[in-house]
Amino acid sequence: MYSFIVRQKVRKSFECLNRGDYESVLKGISPSITHTFSGTHALGGTRHSVEAMRQWFQRLYRLSPGLNFEIKNIAVSGFPWNTTIAIEWVDTATPADGSQYVNEGVHIIKMVWGKVVYLHAYLDTQKTEVLCKQLVTYGLVEAGAPPIED
Repeated sequence: MYSFIVRQKVRKSFECLNRGDYESVLKGISPSITHTFSGTHALGGTRHSVEAMRQWFQRLYRLSPGLNFEIKNIAVSGFPWNTTIAIEWVDTATPADGSQYVNEGVHIIKMVWGKVVYLHAYLDTQKTEVLCKQLVTYGLVEAGAPPIED
């Protein structure tokens, strides 16, 4: 039963992200978060606060408008005080330059009493780096900015 509830919560969070509503997702983030998106590009780095994650999401949606996740699988293990979640997904977007962006990956999430304390996105970072370079060439300077970290 607990796994079912967590899977439903994950699906709702991704539905929010598909609408660009990251603020709803941030409500489920612990103040002691560790959020990692691999790479040294504009979306890379590690954040340790809800505010830094907010800034990261704002950048993500500026660089990748229309971002949409399709969930392939959700695996849940553990108990409310120590839950591990793996989400396999495919994402698509139409960046500012009009190109099509498609990537696939997995989020590994640790949750404690309903709050996310750890989130690591594993994906093809080379595709993300290529996208950022493309957007810089297009004139979107922020795509070449250093990662948002704290």
